[in-house]
Amino acid sequence: QINFVACQLFALLAAFWFRIYLGPSHASSAVRHAFATLFGIYFAVFCFGWYSIHLFVLVMMNYGIMNMASIPNIHRYSFVVAMGYLTLCHISRIYIFHYGILTTDFSGPLMIITQKITTLACQLHDGIGRQAEELTAEQNRLAVKTRPSLLEYLSYLLNFMSIIAGPCSNYKDYIAFIEGRHVHMKLLEVNWKQKGYDRLPDPSPTGAVIYKLCITLVSLILFLTLTKNFPMAYIIDNEFLDKTPFLSRLGYLYVVTQAAKPKYYFAWTLADAVNNAAGYGFSGVDERGTFRWDLLSNLNIWNIETATSFKMYIENWNIQTAAWLKCVCYDRAPWYPTALTFILSALWHGIYPGYYFTFLTGILITLAARAIRNNCRHYFLSSMPLKIAYDVVTWVVTQLAVCYTVAPFVMLAVEPTIKFYK
Repeated sequence: QINFVACQLFALLAAFWFRIYLGPSHASSAVRHAFATLFGIYFAVFCFGWYSIHLFVLVMMNYGIMNMASIPNIHRYSFVVAMGYLTLCHISRIYIFHYGILTTDFSGPLMIITQKITTLACQLHDGIGRQAEELTAEQNRLAVKTRPSLLEYLSYLLNFMSIIAGPCSNYKDYIAFIEGRHVHMKLLEVNWKQKGYDRLPDPSPTGAVIYKLCITLVSLILFLTLTKNFPMAYIIDNEFLDKTPFLSRLGYLYVVTQAAKPKYYFAWTLADAVNNAAGYGFSGVDERGTFRWDLLSNLNIWNIETATSFKMYIENWNIQTAAWLKCVCYDRAPWYPTALTFILSALWHGIYPGYYFTFLTGILITLAARAIRNNCRHYFLSSMPLKIAYDVVTWVVTQLAVCYTVAPFVMLAVEPTIKFYK
């Protein structure tokens, strides 16, 4: 954990330096690619020692596949090899390290690299192996028309901005950032027009970075206080179960679930800030004309905490992973896309039984929530009091459904999960 925080803080400083002194106007794309790659490799070795070899092995294996496989099958081969290698590493960690202990955990970067490898393979398949009329608007926008060079490939997968904690991003967006076209491309995508400018502006990410660092600091404080004082294990304590009324147990379940979130808020928001500090992550303008830096944001805390549906909750939690799942699975699944997407998410996270309890339960919760919303919601839209009452009830139900679903994800093992469900 100390290495992780040290690397991310150093990456933040390096990102500012990268934007100021190795910006597109000061350095060539090749220099920017090389610097980002070498620093990323250094961070991986610093954090994980010889375990980082797994990252490099997977990257080079899939580079071979990308150059030798036929385009119609490139996404299939890349997916099988990347997910297969990740799963083998997950299994080896269970037998090498103590069950449930996540020290020397190189699987986090490996999970991000797996996302990037499979995303690039699918987008390359879309760009070369399919006709434009076969693609959705999003697939057509992100399709990659030519195989990347080795330097571009390594930079995309191993750059210092995302090697430790991600997030996954689209290959075309990353290349546009390195080449200095990122901001202008996003402004042109939304047909940007603003009085007072005679040319496209060059917005600064400093305000966004400071805002996200403030969220990171608050999340760290909450982690050091709430998370330590409200452990998830307490909800299966025998004395707690015997003496605490049912509604109080539900209330405490909500509290401990809330207490488990700050570490994710901390890691994802800091990773987002690192990318923004380097000048990456610009997403356009909002309806008020304000520049936005949320292209790589992994969560929307307000929408998570006020979600009135399971769908709204999961759409705002781990956003980039949800986008990856949609790209490689949901949009391409021949049948049962919802179920297959949840199963892939569980497999990607690892082999702890708790993950499978969570994501298989998530399938049922999603289908149930969708059915209730489609069949009942319209009855409560006729007046404001009814709408408010509906929102309050669905907020409570959504939050408790999430707590019920994710508790096994935190507890990991079978025995505490069954005890919790009972």
